[in-house]
Amino acid sequence: MAKPTKKGKKESFFAKIKKYAEITEVGEIARRYFVMNAFDGALTTLGIIIGFFLAGVENAQVVVITTLATALAMGISGIWGAYLAERAERIRELKKLERHMMTDLSHTIMAKASKFAIIFSALIDGLSPALAAVIGIIPYFIGWSGGIDYRVLFYWAVALNLVILFVLGVFLGKVSEENFILMGLKVVLAGVIITLLLFLFNLGH
Repeated sequence: MAKPTKKGKKESFFAKIKKYAEITEVGEIARRYFVMNAFDGALTTLGIIIGFFLAGVENAQVVVITTLATALAMGISGIWGAYLAERAERIRELKKLERHMMTDLSHTIMAKASKFAIIFSALIDGLSPALAAVIGIIPYFIGWSGGIDYRVLFYWAVALNLVILFVLGVFLGKVSEENFILMGLKVVLAGVIITLLLFLFNLGH
């Protein structure tokens, strides 16, 4: 009897993942987690780089290390918090279903799908803000060794974070089947407001 090929095993694995996602409808939840937390990551990064710029910090390494530390904290916080919250909700739903069906579902596909949804949701929740933060400081990675004026790095980084916000808005527009350009601009507006407020706050001091 022929053994299953590696390709067949991979297809079986992805088929399981797809089935778990369909059973738990985790795709919609993960999408919300991704957008909300990537949005938080981009805005947090924007606040960090503007704060350092206004404070006169010219060292790209300081910006990178601080942002990476913040991204790590956001990532761990997101994964941990989402895991505990999602786990509580999924266990509650499974127990409720067990009461209605009057049977133990702990070894069924429902239980396996719930475990997948918990882990998947937690990873999306934690990794999305961290990823947005890391992408948002790419200019500072480029300027790590010096040689590029810190103001140029700042302008590039601000522009990049606004682009990230715009892309998130476009994604939301596609999901809601609305004008994706307008939605992108609405999300960018949050970044513009934060930028203006921080500069105005600095002028007041």
